[in-house]
Amino acid sequence: MRNQLAQLQQLRMQIEAVSRQRLQVEAMLRDTESALEELEKLDDDALIYKSVGEILVRTSKEKAKAELSEKKETFDLRLKTLERQEERMQKRFQQIQQQIREALGMAGFEQAPPAPGCS
Repeated sequence: MRNQLAQLQQLRMQIEAVSRQRLQVEAMLRDTESALEELEKLDDDALIYKSVGEILVRTSKEKAKAELSEKKETFDLRLKTLERQEERMQKRFQQIQQQIREALGMAGFEQAPPAPGCS
C-alpha cells in the first residue's frame, strides 16, 4: 500500500511536470504560428530580420518561412508526444488510485457506516 501511495505521489509530480512542458510548447507553437501568419502578409522583397543570440540578422522571406515551418513541425510533434505521455500517465494514475481504493475496501474501510447527517 505504501509503495502504491509513493507511486501515486511520484506520478502526480510527473504529470504536473509534463503538463507544464505541454503548456510551454503550446505557447511556442502559438508564437511560431503567429510569426508565420505575419510573414505571409509581407511582400516577397520585404526586409526581414531574425534573432540569432544577441543580434538580428537579415534573412529572406523564403528562408524565414522555411525555418518557421520547420519549428512549427517540431513543436507539433513535441506537443503530440507530450499529450500522449500525459494521457498515459493519467490512466496509470487512475489505475493506481483504483487499486488503492480496492485495497482499502478489502480492508473494511468501505464498510463503515455513513457519517451522521449523511444518507
